[in-house]
Amino acid sequence: MRLWLLGFGFFGINTVWPLYNAYVPIFLKSFGLSSFVVGGYMTIDNIFALVLSPYVGALSDQTVTKLGKRKPYILIGAPLAALFFFLIPVFWTKHNFLAVTFSIIFMNLAMALFRSPLIALMPDTTPSQFRSQANGIINFMGGLGAMLAYLSGRFLYEASPVFPFFVGSVLLLLSNTLVILFVKEPACGSVKSEFSVKETFRKSHVELLENLKEVALSPEKSLLFMLVSIFIWFTGFNALETFFTSYAKFYLKLPEQIATGMLGVLSLAFMLFAVPAGYIGARIGRKRSIVLGLIITAGCLFVGTLVASLTSGEAIIKPFLVLFIIGGMGWALTNVNSLPMVLDMAPKRKLGGYTGLYYFASMLANIISPPLTGLVMDVFGYRVLFNFAAIFVICSSITVSFVKRGDRVGKV
Repeated sequence: MRLWLLGFGFFGINTVWPLYNAYVPIFLKSFGLSSFVVGGYMTIDNIFALVLSPYVGALSDQTVTKLGKRKPYILIGAPLAALFFFLIPVFWTKHNFLAVTFSIIFMNLAMALFRSPLIALMPDTTPSQFRSQANGIINFMGGLGAMLAYLSGRFLYEASPVFPFFVGSVLLLLSNTLVILFVKEPACGSVKSEFSVKETFRKSHVELLENLKEVALSPEKSLLFMLVSIFIWFTGFNALETFFTSYAKFYLKLPEQIATGMLGVLSLAFMLFAVPAGYIGARIGRKRSIVLGLIITAGCLFVGTLVASLTSGEAIIKPFLVLFIIGGMGWALTNVNSLPMVLDMAPKRKLGGYTGLYYFASMLANIISPPLTGLVMDVFGYRVLFNFAAIFVICSSITVSFVKRGDRVGKV
């Protein structure tokens, strides 16, 4: 029950990001921006996460309050994120580019304040051998949030572009309120550690660099290959996540609402397969599950390119839905089992910091991917999107094969 309640935090976050990724590029494109510039805007969240995640993760490791280590950050970040997220379409309907930019920046800043502490609650409260299963549960909840955002967002958007953002903001607030009220953190001791917020801010990135250096210089390279693999596969997946609605609108000639619904099917498949993916990882091994998921995902992307070249109009919707169902299952196998592998290679006292290290790899990919993808599409057109993503996914299946640790098998 504790893990399901914790999963509401992921539910809330994943009602926000799908709507953000689906509609904000369309909003920005309406101001006459190139795909490269739009991609640059879509990296703002990841830049903040890259800069702040190590700091917030390290700071939360040292925080001692009556609420616990992680909850104070959720209390501050979630309400601010909900407010600025709601303001994005409000200002867009008023054609105020500067206000839209302001809202995007501060919404992403607020999200970065609490995402790492929220995620760190999972290893805080779950024994190592059960983290794949636990990650499956919270990813199920995240997938449920994404699915509801995509599928309901389609109809809400048709009524008004503001409505899906309003509903997403409310769900973000409500879901994180449940985490605050009902998820009990482990006791963090009665003696407060001696630390300075400024000193922690200064040292947090030093800690990140030290951790990266330690990983790079370690004779055993499993964690290094794992982080490289995470970087590569997120580069590919983020390309699809960021630009699929634009791809559908400008290349497939489908309304963005239809594209959002198709992404909802991907999220539904991910959600339904998230818990089984965790158990599969525990049964056959996390590494095998990840490689299998990457191969499935890449295969669907390559087939999607072929289908798009042979079919047009509404006839393309059904085959794409089938591919998204299979691809969502593959992505669940990969995504659910990756974080537990990283955490099992982390020192226990640095779980928050290594959670930030995991997100360093993924956020660095998400910083590079949107402008790189946008630049490639500016040059070659939207038709290259699926092949571009698939190449990165295939490369990551090669690098992850060199990972030798973090593949603990637990009871199913």
